[in-house]
Amino acid sequence: VQLQASGGGLVQAGGSLRLSCVISGSTTSLNPIGWYRQVPGKQREPFVSISIGGVPNYGDSVKGRFTISREGAKNVVYLQMNSLKPEDTDVYYCNSIPPLTDWGQGTQVTVSS
Repeated sequence: VQLQASGGGLVQAGGSLRLSCVISGSTTSLNPIGWYRQVPGKQREPFVSISIGGVPNYGDSVKGRFTISREGAKNVVYLQMNSLKPEDTDVYYCNSIPPLTDWGQGTQVTVSS
């Protein structure tokens, strides 16, 4: 199974981006799927996740701004990010929770002030 994130870019504060996570292979063992960010001095941590049944779970830092969704037929998980802040700048990865060994390349999100 492989997960590949895409959709990052450069945006001004207050702007929006939509990230996509394409899952290749069987998804039966991937529950839930999370989006991860690199916490300085720590390992990557999930800040939002979605179960195979579509139930989302948001970290406090993104509640009300980000929306995670899952298109089961296409094995794609989306992350709609609105009201972006400079502190959202990071490399974003998608992976299962707990994560698989292969993280993929991630996608860079840069929010300018």
